[in-house]
Amino acid sequence: MSFKVLMRKPRLNSLCRLQRIQAHMSNQMSSQAEPDVLLEKVGCAGVITMNRPKVLNALNLNMIRLIYPQLKKWEDEEDTGLVLIKSVGGKAFCAGGDIRAVTEAGKVGDSLSEDFFREEYILNNAIGACKKPYIALIDGITMGGGVGLSVHGRFRVATERTLFAMPETAIGLFPDVGGGYFLPRLPGKLGLFLALTGFRLKGRDVQRAGVATHFVESKDIPGLEEELVGLKSPSAEDVSEVLRSYHNQCSLDSEKPFVLEKHLSDIDRLFSGSSVEAIVSSLKADGSSFATKQAETLSRMSPTSLKITFRQLQAGAALSLPEVLVMEFRLSQACLRGADFYEGVRAVLVDKDQSPRWSPPTLEEVSDQTLERCFSSLGHSKTLI
Repeated sequence: MSFKVLMRKPRLNSLCRLQRIQAHMSNQMSSQAEPDVLLEKVGCAGVITMNRPKVLNALNLNMIRLIYPQLKKWEDEEDTGLVLIKSVGGKAFCAGGDIRAVTEAGKVGDSLSEDFFREEYILNNAIGACKKPYIALIDGITMGGGVGLSVHGRFRVATERTLFAMPETAIGLFPDVGGGYFLPRLPGKLGLFLALTGFRLKGRDVQRAGVATHFVESKDIPGLEEELVGLKSPSAEDVSEVLRSYHNQCSLDSEKPFVLEKHLSDIDRLFSGSSVEAIVSSLKADGSSFATKQAETLSRMSPTSLKITFRQLQAGAALSLPEVLVMEFRLSQACLRGADFYEGVRAVLVDKDQSPRWSPPTLEEVSDQTLERCFSSLGHSKTLI
């Protein structure tokens, strides 16, 4: 299945169906006085501003449907030299997708659960393929859907307030939005470690890990933004020069070592197993405090999600971004057909008892046949994006 098939125009939900799902969500756009996302032209730049600070700028389907066509329009405009994406509120760039709305939709069979992933991945691919310099100011929490809005762009600017993580295995999902593409391309086994454990990177470490391209102190972001939008017909090199200047002038936390520096060789060794079971076995056998902590972390994750994620990154290392997104759409729909996604959201986001009851409860009980079904084509009736 090609990405062109994925790009077929998705069907729109009827108003009544969408309203039924949104009734579950008090933070949906119907209850907001201001738009979820602001789209404006400032100087040479098309500027996207996520505007849902009360819910940490969580990405919903309405925002996706506003951003995608505007991004394509700016890409074709001669007087638009770059695209810049940022957020309001100061706490979060985008803390993830509107997962609770997706789970409510999945429970009642509403097409929102399919449309959200399809259209989100279309947007992720458009960002990765954008012909104009695309700059994400990831100042604050950046997880899940927020990663998809930033990491595939050419430039990603972290600050001391940036908190990056892909914690999906804790809610019965997998690190999607192209995680299968960028994570295995991080140094050594770092990407697999981040994907399986959901480990959180903060501040300058986000850039050191290779997730961000630059690090700038948050107080300097307004000046950086002003300089970028003030460029005349900027090339990628022009943008790079401005970003490099701000990055080089920033000394904040430069003396602190990378948080995982002393563990990188351990990560490469302990996460080099040919299966999740082999990795867990290595961690338990190692006996160090670091390895023991990671083994305990993995024991809390969905066994099915861990196995999906391991295979996703294995396959994604040899695939293009469009190919990865096709694979991940299949996986998203498999998770919606299963039980762990709903149970994980319940335990972590709804009841918040942090005690999910996974099905099956152990790695050994997740069969190869189950995994094959997750990665299988959905057929022409349900093509990806």
